[in-house]
Amino acid sequence: MSGHIAQDWEPVVIRKKAPTAAARKDEKAVNAARRAGAEIETVRKATAGSNKAASSSTSLNTRKLDEETENLTHEKVPTELKKAIIQGRNEKKLTQSQLAQLINEKPQIIQEYESGKAIPNQQIITKLERALGVKLRGKK
Repeated sequence: MSGHIAQDWEPVVIRKKAPTAAARKDEKAVNAARRAGAEIETVRKATAGSNKAASSSTSLNTRKLDEETENLTHEKVPTELKKAIIQGRNEKKLTQSQLAQLINEKPQIIQEYESGKAIPNQQIITKLERALGVKLRGKK
């Protein structure tokens, strides 16, 4: 053996990363620190355990809501419009689903308009006017 192979006997030290904030606070870490004789500081947060931020302004908002008397409801389809849609559809001998297909909408929308439950949408009313050939809004 001409090439002399030497062994490296220097110790290799592999260190773990420093513990994260959450790991420092967990019970095991605190107990280990106590056993090791390290100094442990306990700090109590001023608003710990209470939800003061959420409840501070609610009484003011609650009073405003209680004093509110305005009745807020969505606009519904007027009776004249319902009758005009049904009459126009029947004159063309169309079912609700056929009419819905003609205007590229779901049959449920036609049902809602004819039952008066829908919130009026001008685009849909325009499509219905074109498909049925009937004027549904404005002066008749």
